[in-house]
Amino acid sequence: MKAIGYKKAGPIDAVNALEDIEVPMPELRPHDVMVQVKGISINPVDSKIRTNVSPEEGYKIIGYDACGTITALGSALASDADCGFAVGDDVFYSGDLTRPGTNSAFHCVDARIIGKKPATLGYEEAAALPLTAITAWELLFDSLGAQEGGEDGKTILVLGAAGGVGSILIQLAKTLTNLTVIATASRPETQAWVTKMGADHVIDHSQPLAPQMAALGVVPDYTASLRGTDKNWEEMVAMSAPRGKIALIDDPQGISINLAKQKALSICWEFMFTRPMFDMQDIAYQGQLLNRVRAMIDDGSVKSTMTKHLGSLSAASLIAAHKEQETGTVIGKNVMSGLGA
Repeated sequence: MKAIGYKKAGPIDAVNALEDIEVPMPELRPHDVMVQVKGISINPVDSKIRTNVSPEEGYKIIGYDACGTITALGSALASDADCGFAVGDDVFYSGDLTRPGTNSAFHCVDARIIGKKPATLGYEEAAALPLTAITAWELLFDSLGAQEGGEDGKTILVLGAAGGVGSILIQLAKTLTNLTVIATASRPETQAWVTKMGADHVIDHSQPLAPQMAALGVVPDYTASLRGTDKNWEEMVAMSAPRGKIALIDDPQGISINLAKQKALSICWEFMFTRPMFDMQDIAYQGQLLNRVRAMIDDGSVKSTMTKHLGSLSAASLIAAHKEQETGTVIGKNVMSGLGA
C-alpha cells in the first residue's frame, strides 16, 4: 500500500526528510479495526517524532490523526456481535505512538480508542479533532479535575490558546463546565479566533501577563499551559490561586517546580498517548469521549477547529505541511486528504 515515511530522523529540510513509499498492508490485531484513511491532520508531535526518533529498521510512518472507513475487523471484534463497529462505518481517532501512523492508505487501530465520525463533517474536517479533543478533555477533567457543570465562579487561563488544543479546550470548558475562560493570543487574527471559539477574555502573551490579569481582576483557579511554559512559568505560579492547578503539554526546560510549593499548587502533565501506550484498564475512555465530542459537533454546541485544507497527501505536500506547522503560527488545525481517499 501507499505510505509516507522516513529512514532517518532529522530536520524537515534534510534530503528525504519524508518519502513516498510502498509497504505491506498492516496486520490486524484481535481488537483492531482496519481503516481506509480518507483524512488526516498535522500536529506538533508529528514534527517532534520525525526530528528525534529514527526507525529501528526500514521506514518509520508517522501521523496521529485520522478519519476514514472501516474495511476489516480483528478476530475478537468479528466474533462479537455487540462490538459496536461494522465494516463500512466511518470513524475518527488519534492513534498509538508505539504503532505505525496514519500517513498511509490503510491503518490498523485499537477499536477502543476510536469514535464514530461526526455526521455533519467531512473526512478531512473530522480528522482535525481527535488528538486535540482527547488532549483537551483529559487535561480539563483528568489533569485539572474540573467537574462537568460544576465550575460556576471559577476561571481557567489558557496559554497559547489559538492552536489546535486550545481551540477545542476553550469550547469544552465553556460547553461542559461553566468556567470563565481567559485565553492568551498575541496577533489580531489569533485574538479573533479564540474569541470565536468562545473565550470570555483575551490577553496578549507577548506582554507581561500579570498586569493584564490584574486589570481583569481575576485569579485563575486552573491554568492550561499549551506552549511557552518556560517563558511564563514564574508568572503562572505567581498568578495562580492558592491550591490551584496547572496542567501543561509542552516540554519545559529549567523550570523550578519548587516555586509552586508555597501556594500548594498541583502541577501535572497531559499526554494523550498514555492510555494506549500502557494499555490502561480504562483505555476505552478515549473512544467514549470522542463519541461525546461527535455528539456536540453534530448538535452545534462545539465548532470545527479546521482552518486550512492543504490538499492531497504526498511526501512533497506533507513536507510543506510540516514546515508550516513548525513556524508555530498555525491557527486551529491544518488538514489533508488521506492516501486512501
